[in-house]
This record gives sequence, C-alpha cells and structure tokens, in this order.
Amino acid sequence: MSVTGHTTHEDAVRLARRAFMAGERIDAQGIAAALGVDRTTLFRWVGNRDRLLVAVLTSLADPTLRAAAQRAPGRGPERVGRIMQDFAQALIDAPYYRSFLRRETERALRLITTRASPLQQHVVGEVERLLAEECRAGHLPTALPLGDLAYLVVRIAESFIYADLLTGEEPDAEKVRTAVTALLRGAAGP
Repeated sequence: MSVTGHTTHEDAVRLARRAFMAGERIDAQGIAAALGVDRTTLFRWVGNRDRLLVAVLTSLADPTLRAAAQRAPGRGPERVGRIMQDFAQALIDAPYYRSFLRRETERALRLITTRASPLQQHVVGEVERLLAEECRAGHLPTALPLGDLAYLVVRIAESFIYADLLTGEEPDAEKVRTAVTALLRGAAGP
C-alpha cells in the first residue's frame, strides 16, 4: 500500500508488475483481492486488463530505455543505434517478457506493436525525445519529421525483437543496431 495507508492506482500497477516479472499472468481479480478492493474499484483505477498490462509494460520500458541511453557511447546515429540495441537486448533477454509473449501472443503484439496502442505511442515519444537531443546537439541531421523518424526506429526495433513471433526467425538486437544506425545515417536526405 501507499505511504498514506490508502490503496492507489500505483499500488495496483506495482502488484501487477510483480506478478508479470514473476512470469505469471496478470489476474485482475487476484490483484483486487490483494489490495482489499473490489474489481469495480480496480477497474476505475486502472481500466481493463489491457490498460493494466500497458501500465505495467510502460513502467518496465521507461527505465530500460533510460538505462540504455545512459550507457550508450558515441553520438548521432551510432549512439541511437546502440541505445535501441541495448533496449532490444533487454527485452529479448527478459524471461518474464518472453513468457508473456509466448503465453499471450496476440494480445502482446496488439498492445505492443500497433500504432493505436498507448504503449507504442509512448515508446515512439521517448525515442523522439532521444532523437531531438541528438538533433539539438547537431549530431543528427534529418529531412524527416522527428515523429516519423521515431516511429520508423521503433518499427525496426519491433521487427527484430519479435522476429520469432512475426517470421519465425530468432530475435536479434544486433540487427536492430545495424538497421537503426543505417536509417539514421540516411535520414539527412540527399
């Protein structure tokens, strides 16, 4: 529970994240019971199960992407390529994440990889911020709007992170780095 003694949205997300990271399916009824609230209250706080999953996935994606950005050497296309490689590798290597993808493949891909998804919109926004930093520093000239470029970067990453589910190939973070770096080198235009 929260420090105030009142159960909150954050408590629900924290419990759901704990279950998710244990490789378990997120059970809204179980979370409601653990928090001492009914399902209606939980729904009011977090929305449906998909919205709760998106909140959990976002709470995991943000620090993972931030850590990758802090570790990444270099600048410009090479730096962004490394950030996306590290981010992809973390997702590929997380057993709980791979378990979720295997257990709920269709739901996972819908929540993670569709433009209508709040999660994909969020990740695209975070990548756009990374690109903007590189542009402001003069390390990433681009003829494309940053939002479009960020969307392409995320789609490239998704293609290789979820390759096993999409094409039957092995996920490959190195290909993420190579493809993102190549895209960004060419983004300056002719």
